[in-house]
Amino acid sequence: MARGFGKESGIIGVAAAAVVALAAAGALVFSGAGTDSSAADNAEQPKKAPRVVPVDPSIEHASDRPGRSLNITIDDGPDPVWTPKVLEVLKRHDVKAVFCMIGPQAKAHPDLVKQVVAAGHKLCDHTLSHNTGMDHQSQSYQSQQILDAQRMIEDAAGGAQVEYYRAPGGAFTPYSRKLAADHGMRPLGWNVDSKDFEGGSVEMIEATVRGELPNGPTVLFHDGGGDRSRTVDSLDRLLPWMKQQGYGFGFPKR
Repeated sequence: MARGFGKESGIIGVAAAAVVALAAAGALVFSGAGTDSSAADNAEQPKKAPRVVPVDPSIEHASDRPGRSLNITIDDGPDPVWTPKVLEVLKRHDVKAVFCMIGPQAKAHPDLVKQVVAAGHKLCDHTLSHNTGMDHQSQSYQSQQILDAQRMIEDAAGGAQVEYYRAPGGAFTPYSRKLAADHGMRPLGWNVDSKDFEGGSVEMIEATVRGELPNGPTVLFHDGGGDRSRTVDSLDRLLPWMKQQGYGFGFPKR
C-alpha cells in the first residue's frame, strides 16, 4: 500500500506540476501579448506635424532689422557649382541671405539645402518650374507649384521651415499669396534687381545695384539658371561697399 500510494502520489505530483507550468506559461504569454499590443499601438500613432502659423498675405519688402538695412535674396538654386561659391562669399563678409529655391533643384541637392540652413540663411519657395506666367494659370496649378515645392524644400532641408514665397517674375495672384501665407510663407517681393541674369559685366551689375538701392531694402541676385560667376564676383565687391555706406543686413519681415 505504501508503494502504491507513493506511485500514485508521484503521478499526482507530476500532474500538478504540469498544471502549474501551463498556468505560468499562459500568464507569460498573456502578459507578453499585452506588452506587444501596447508597443504596437504606440508605434502606430502618427507623428504630429509641425504647427503652421499663417502670416500676412501682403507682399513684403521691408527688413526686420531697424535702421539702414538690406535684405539679400538669392534665386533659382540650389546649384552644385554656384551655390557653394555664393555661400563662401556670404560667409566671408558675415552676411545672411534668403535663398529662393526651385523645388526639384532642392530635391536633387539636399546637401546644399542643408548647408544653406546650417549657415544661418533662410529658405524661400520659388515653385516647381519657375513659370513666370503663373498668374494666368488655374488655382489648382498654382497650388501644386507652390505646395509641392514647399514640401520638396523642407524635406531636403531635414524639416527646416520655408518662411517665404516668391512668385517667379513677380507673378503673384491674390490666391497664391493667400495660399502661401496660410502655409506659413510670407509673399516676398524685391526692390533692387541686380540684372545679374542678363549677362552683363560685373561692373554693370554693381552699377545697377548701386543705382537702385534707394528703391528699397530687398536686393535680388541669382545662384541658378546659368553661369553665375559674375554674380559671385559682384557680391564679393558689393557687400563690403554696402557696409561702407552704413548698411546692415537683415531678413525680410514675416
